[in-house]
Amino acid sequence: MGSEAVAREWLSPAVRAVRVERMLKAGEALFLQGHRTTGLYEVVRGKLRLVRVDHAGREAVLHVAEAGDTFAEASLFSPTYRCDAIATADSVVAFYPKGALLGEFQRNPKAVQAFMAMLARQVMSLRSRLEQRNIHSARDRVWHYLALNAGADGRTVALIGTLKDLAAELGLTHEVLYRTLANMAADGDIERLKGTIKLLG
Repeated sequence: MGSEAVAREWLSPAVRAVRVERMLKAGEALFLQGHRTTGLYEVVRGKLRLVRVDHAGREAVLHVAEAGDTFAEASLFSPTYRCDAIATADSVVAFYPKGALLGEFQRNPKAVQAFMAMLARQVMSLRSRLEQRNIHSARDRVWHYLALNAGADGRTVALIGTLKDLAAELGLTHEVLYRTLANMAADGDIERLKGTIKLLG
């Protein structure tokens, strides 16, 4: 099921009726870590990176949100945002006020159940990413990602976003990812096509 369809499951018509759209230029911040929370967002068009910067200025990419994705769900239960949300391309986001969402949850148990199911899927995805980060070999980390994200044929992986985005998700530099993919292709483990990678091994 696509992320857009998942969003529709728990964003009821009543909540969607009060949404407000906002346009962002590439590089523009939607919110910053420590800002007071006002609600959550859905990407209508474009892409945003959710990042956290440590005291040394190093940036850790927590998530890349694309069209159909919702993000900042934790804002419903937190007084401040826990990361920065930065547009990586010209984007449009829909804002859903915290009060409207919490009110809908009180009135509509089905909306609560759908919201919980969506969060459970996010937890499973997060566990997979943590498992990947614990794999020390870049080659094994890439193979793990490809195997988990293969389509219905078990071999074809559709690439969402750029290889630089994928490198950030895997916790690798883009140079290491490019080199790893090139070596895997040379060894006959994968075939790189436009927008996809096919597992051969």
